Amino acid sequence: MTNYKLASSTWDDAEIKAIQSVIDRDMYTMSDSVKQFESEFADYVGSKYCVMVNSGSSANLLAIAALFYTKKPKLKRGDEVIVPAVSWSTTYFPLYQYGLKLKFVDVDLKTLNYDLDALEEAVTESTKMILAVNLLGNPNDFRKIKKIIGSKDILLFEDNCESMGATFENKHAGTFGIMGSFSTFFSHHISTMEGGLIVTDDEELYHILLSTRAHGWTRNLPDDNRVSPRGSDWFLESFRFVLPGYNLRPLEMSGAIGIEQLKKLPGFIDQRRKNAAYFTSKFKNHPHFLIQQDTDKSSWFGFSLIIKPDSPLDRASIIDKLNKNGIESRPIVTGDFTKNEVLRYFDYEIHESLSNAKYLDKKGFFVGNHQIPLNKEIDHLYEVLRG
Repeated sequence: MTNYKLASSTWDDAEIKAIQSVIDRDMYTMSDSVKQFESEFADYVGSKYCVMVNSGSSANLLAIAALFYTKKPKLKRGDEVIVPAVSWSTTYFPLYQYGLKLKFVDVDLKTLNYDLDALEEAVTESTKMILAVNLLGNPNDFRKIKKIIGSKDILLFEDNCESMGATFENKHAGTFGIMGSFSTFFSHHISTMEGGLIVTDDEELYHILLSTRAHGWTRNLPDDNRVSPRGSDWFLESFRFVLPGYNLRPLEMSGAIGIEQLKKLPGFIDQRRKNAAYFTSKFKNHPHFLIQQDTDKSSWFGFSLIIKPDSPLDRASIIDKLNKNGIESRPIVTGDFTKNEVLRYFDYEIHESLSNAKYLDKKGFFVGNHQIPLNKEIDHLYEVLRG
């Protein structure tokens, strides 16, 4: 029986040697390897600044926090933020935790990103930020989103945790907004054990991120910075706190692994796209399933399948058949997030019916994509679903 897993290890001897190099240096908390990985990742995506943290979830939390601590705050409690109805939980939680009002907007069944007509309708004078989630590797149509924003005073933030390496019109997803978040968890495009990244071109936000990542102190800030200039006495600067921060620092091992993983990332993305081309060739005209359509150049986190409205198939039976045939699957991220009991804590509203999010919640699932060839596994999936 073919075993088609959701994800597979991206490591080889290079990552083990990287870990050993940290052990040899006997420096385990964030240091030179983290700084090097940040610099190289910023270069890779074309951003001025990059801050590494301990997870993609932490990247979202730290980025949202930073918008409250600029000299002229970019967000304040009670501000309205538009979010897609389908994403991961930690897209939404920092917004709740900072007292923002969430407005849920439907997704498009083809791209799985925003229904752009619904998004345009949802924007009002109260809207202060649009949070764009690039789902399962697929970039949003940022030309249309920028047009929707136009001259309005609306921030754009990207949760790009599932879409590292994706591009739209030759620009990296995660770099269209004021900040973008990335994840380096095991099942994602590269893995540093646990890890996340925030990129930005805004120097003030970069300095705020450096401070709030580690306790809100000044120790990790440059002497000349946009938060609070450092004094000349290193002893006094050791424990001087200027912002309400966290401890979201990554391990030095994660930075060292990231350096090696980033070297491999272009090859990983290329293979994921080859797998996607093969998957699409098998399923694009399937009588029972809709598959995700690439907006421009997806990095193909996984392969979604949504049962067509006129199909007699039942998802529970399909998932049972996949399990029995060694094929791992999951819901399409969280499905319709608004079904969750946690919303009783939120200040939120729902724009119109979320019909597409509700449909894929009941009728959709996804299988994995990897950085290695999957023709055999995709053939197996096709045969199981045909039987």
